[in-house]
Amino acid sequence: MASITVKNLSKTYEYHKKEPGLWQSVKSIVHRKKLFFTAVKDLNFTIQEGELVGFLGPNGAGKTTTLKMLSGILYPSTGEARVLGHIPAKRESALQKQFAIVMGQKNQLWWDLPPMESFLLNKDIYEIDDLAFGKTLDELTNLLNIKDILNVPVRKLSLGQRMKCELAAALLHDPKVLFLDEPTIGLDVVSQKNIREFLKGYNRTKKTTILLTSHYMEDVEALCERVIIINHGKLLYDGALKKLVDTYIQQKILDVTFTAPVEKERLAHFGGILQYEPEHCVLEVTKEKTKENALAILAELPVDDILINEIPVEEVIRKIFTTQPLAENK
Repeated sequence: MASITVKNLSKTYEYHKKEPGLWQSVKSIVHRKKLFFTAVKDLNFTIQEGELVGFLGPNGAGKTTTLKMLSGILYPSTGEARVLGHIPAKRESALQKQFAIVMGQKNQLWWDLPPMESFLLNKDIYEIDDLAFGKTLDELTNLLNIKDILNVPVRKLSLGQRMKCELAAALLHDPKVLFLDEPTIGLDVVSQKNIREFLKGYNRTKKTTILLTSHYMEDVEALCERVIIINHGKLLYDGALKKLVDTYIQQKILDVTFTAPVEKERLAHFGGILQYEPEHCVLEVTKEKTKENALAILAELPVDDILINEIPVEEVIRKIFTTQPLAENK
């Protein structure tokens, strides 16, 4: 069953251009040049119930605009979006009680009040009964480890603590669909890992459909088997993350530590040298020759340790944005 369906979805903004200067300001009162900017163009995809999908693209690609249309914050210019069978733009109560949206750069918690006050407010807004509220709150506070900060004013919490409370507030009504826009932005490495582990476990146990945008590729690699990539509002790729990596990356990385100094010239025929120190180097080799080159290095050089690593996913995404051979691949 499809939780989210997007068909030919587009969003165009109208704005006016004004030249600099006092006289141009006066002229703009009478006549202004009207311009149009298309943030999302003919977007199509379907997300099934329980899927956790990465929604990727550079800044200005149209990700947040799409999420806002899916949550009913913005009206689409053309096309159609359906979430749980409802049209978000109609802002029906039946849908609003079944989804949640969390934006890493926007707060829903009251700044000067403890998180518990915002939780109680959401309880009333979503008409959650006392028994269900208590059960869900206890479960979320345990999973997110925030029991001891529920009565601390939000302004006194760390960024990581605030984000955990933002997630708890969004999940109190047990939504079937969750939109996450940069949920780990600005967090330290430990907080990012904690948020990822929570989301992965929550998706697995609750079968909540999650659409995630993030610039941290660690989020995508840890959470998403499927990714949707857009640029300039248009779909570039929709499919398995593994297939994406296999299609775009034909190399692997050899990270080698030596027991004695090795001259740089001796390494050149094993692969491209990305980093070099006399007792450590990082080489880029083709996938087909990875095993062969690794065995040769072990046989010919004084190796202390050798690691075979994959090319980072962010490099895959960068190649798509620069080459785009899969453009319009739906």
